[in-house]
Parts: sequence; C-alpha cells; structure tokens
Amino acid sequence: MPHPNPADRQPEASDPVARRAVMALCGQARPEELHRALAQLGAAEGAEDLRPPETGLVMTRGRIGGDGRPFNLGEATVTRAAVRLPGGATGFAYHLGRDRAKARLAATLDALWQVPERRAAVEAALAPVASRRAEERTAQARRIAATRVNFFTMARGED
Repeated sequence: MPHPNPADRQPEASDPVARRAVMALCGQARPEELHRALAQLGAAEGAEDLRPPETGLVMTRGRIGGDGRPFNLGEATVTRAAVRLPGGATGFAYHLGRDRAKARLAATLDALWQVPERRAAVEAALAPVASRRAEERTAQARRIAATRVNFFTMARGED
C-alpha cells in the first residue's frame, strides 16, 4: 500500500503546527488586514471575551552566539486576549505591542480556525497577509544581499 502524501493530509482540530502558523500570521498582520479577514468571513461580531485584552510584560531571553548560556535580554510589551464564539469555539492571541483591538481580532480568527468547517476559509482570508509577509522577506533579502561583502583569502606565494 503506498504511503499517503503528507501535503494531502487535512489538518486535525488539534494540529498544533498548523494552528501555530495561523496564530503567527495573525500576530504579523496589520489591524486593518485582520478587520478585512473577519469581514470576508462575515464574523466580525458575536465573540464574547473570556479574558478581556490586557497588556503586560514578558522577559525576553537571548544566547551569545546562538548557542551560549541563556541570559535575560530585557522586557517586551505583549498584549493577549481570549474569546469564545457563540458556537463554543475559543480563541487566544498574544502579540508584541499594546494594540488591544488587534489582539481581540486575532483571538476571534483563532477561534474561527478552531471550527473545522471554517478552517479553510480562515486560511484563505489570511492569504493576503502571507503574501505581503513573503514579499517583505524577499525585499529584505535583496537589501541585505546588495550590501554583502565577500571576503576571501588569496594564497601567498613564497618567493
């Protein structure tokens, strides 16, 4: 029997990798992009707050050289929200910054993604955000490549 193609696999309700990707995309989205996505889904209203959006601080950690001992780099402002849809699906969102409305919008999209029948529609509504982010990464890579200096060592001849 042939092995199934992993790309053809439909994500399950508890697929943490796919959910993490959607939540990360919501965190990178602009508030107006989240508004458009919810309007496209026809689900801008109806979510109740389980935890109203709130802002706090988290400690960021770093490593020297990427593999050294961890150290506290500093604090970052984070806003979080938790909502429940009328059907019972819950959504959560955390993002850097103080935009409480954005956190609530992202949590609503996460809750909609939790409903298996709406998952594809949520991902399609967020596709413009993914496209914008891909274009930004490409442009940044071009800017970095334009300033790249290639150092090389020439072999010294012993005269």
